[in-house]
Formats: sequence, structure tokens, C-alpha cells
Amino acid sequence: MAASPAPPPGGLRGAIDLSPLVARKTQQAAQAARGQQAPEQGAAGGAPDPQQSRVVVEVGDAEFPQLIELSRTVPVVVALIATWSTPSQDLVPPLRRAVEALRGRLVLAIVDADANPQVADAFQAQSIPTVVAVVAGAPVPLFAGVLPEDQLAPLLDQLLSLAAQHGVTGSVPDGGAGEDGAPAEPEPAPLPPLHAEAYDAIGREDYAEAARLFRTAIAQDPRDAAAPAALAQVELLDRLRSTAPDARSAAAAAPQDVAAALAVADLDVSGGHLDDAFGRLLDVFAGAAPDDRATLRQRLLDYFTLAGPDDPRVAPARRRLAGLLY
Repeated sequence: MAASPAPPPGGLRGAIDLSPLVARKTQQAAQAARGQQAPEQGAAGGAPDPQQSRVVVEVGDAEFPQLIELSRTVPVVVALIATWSTPSQDLVPPLRRAVEALRGRLVLAIVDADANPQVADAFQAQSIPTVVAVVAGAPVPLFAGVLPEDQLAPLLDQLLSLAAQHGVTGSVPDGGAGEDGAPAEPEPAPLPPLHAEAYDAIGREDYAEAARLFRTAIAQDPRDAAAPAALAQVELLDRLRSTAPDARSAAAAAPQDVAAALAVADLDVSGGHLDDAFGRLLDVFAGAAPDDRATLRQRLLDYFTLAGPDDPRVAPARRRLAGLLY
């Protein structure tokens, strides 16, 4: 159990940032979906309290990109819980009070891990409950299990200090919610037409169409710096939808199996564990057949694009890949 927040290896910059995949219509669709849920159910169960639920929201697989976007403005604390878990029920009330005491400087997102396996997999939760923060699109492990209430406030203060080091110093207006109870979010900047169409496709979960539109944007404007990363991200999201629940055990049983290694590497990247993904694929690459090497090389190049050239983990992985190629 960790008692203080620790950034992923290399800092926050290298963790996968899904926020470019969130557009205005995607956000509105997620908000509309939440608005259709039973209004009598609050984020932590029971009747909602309009004075105490403004910075506490339920988040599921559909709202996950929205949560990532929000974390660029205000740190988000994610509590992965389960209805069958007594520690989960013990965790939520004190954690909620601690977040609410900060008056919009943090948002608490409560996730039913059983009902939302994609979110749970993205954070690679090993036990329930698990609490993870998201700062600037990157996961920051906090703790597993239940902390004494008097330890929560100092821990959240440390999280705010860490967020400030990465430029995330905003707060959520009016205690954190809009009229529908969802956290208020910054208005997205206007998008190029092809990007806007692609984000509409993402909202429909039509990832193939979104990928086609991003490829068209790249072909029309090779200087479009956002489209290649967005393309790699949407292709990753598409692959994650079909990742088998036993992907990690399958890869452990067959360490040189290329398909299994690719599946687990996707999970690692989605959780911000780029070193693990790079190392896994490069290890498999060393003994792979030529056709498999081409597949592994392309996936690594996609990951390099996702991370960005300034990520300190990219250069060593590029050098190792070059050494294996030549």
C-alpha cells in the first residue's frame, strides 16, 4: 500500500494521454448518457446531496476519455470499488469528505470496477478498492485498500503539490458541477473539419472511420502534428476493445508469442507503463521471424508517436530497436 503519490517512471509526460480524443460532441454525448441515468442514485449510493455531490461523480467506460480531459485542468482522484467489497463501502465516505473539503481543487470519480472493466484494466488495478489519481492525462498511483481518514488530507495535499509541478492548478467552478451534476469542463478549442468528423466517429465508437479520417488529414497536410498521435490513439482504443481478459496470463505462459506480447503491451501503454511495453516488445523482437519483426517494429513506432519525442523513455527504446535492426 502506497502512502504517498508517485508519478510513473519518467514523470507524467510519457503516460498515454487520451485527451485529444475528447471533442465537444463526445463530451455532450457522455453528459446526455449520464442524464438518462436514474436521478435518485448518487455517486456513492443513496439520494444525492446537491451540496456534497458536486465534486463527486460516477465514471464508467464511456466517460473515461472525458475524465482524462478534465485531469488536464484539475486533478482527478479515481476510486475503483465494487459493490460486494466491504472495504469499498468503508473507503468512499471519508474519501468523499476529504475531496469535498478542498472545494473544487480535486474531483473524485467513483468507478464500479466490475461494471467498467476497461477503466479497471487501464489502471491495472490489482485489488479492490484501489485509488489512483489522474494528472495531465497520466495515472498517479495513490493507495490500495482503505487509509485512515486522518491520512487522506495530507495525501491529497501531496497530490495537489505534484499536480502543481506539472501545471495542473485549476479548480472546478461552483464546487465542481454543471446543471446536470457532472463536473464542469473547459470548452474544447475549435477543431479542423476532418478532426471534428473523426471525433464524431469516436463518439459513435466507429474507430475504423475515425482512423480513416485521421489518415486523410495526414495525407492532406503532412505538417498536421496532432493527427498521427490521434491516429495511434484511436487504433489503440480499437484494439483494447477486443483484448482478452486473460491476456496477461497468456503472455506469461508464452513469452515469445507475438500476438500475446502485443496485447499486453497495449494494456501497459494504456496504463502509462511505457517502459514495460517497450521492453516486452523489444525482447520478443530479438527472436522474432522477419514478418513478425515488421509488425513489432510498427507497433513500437506507434508507441513512440503516442509518447512524443521528448519523452525520456523513447530515445533508449529507439536505440535498442536500431541495434536489433542493424
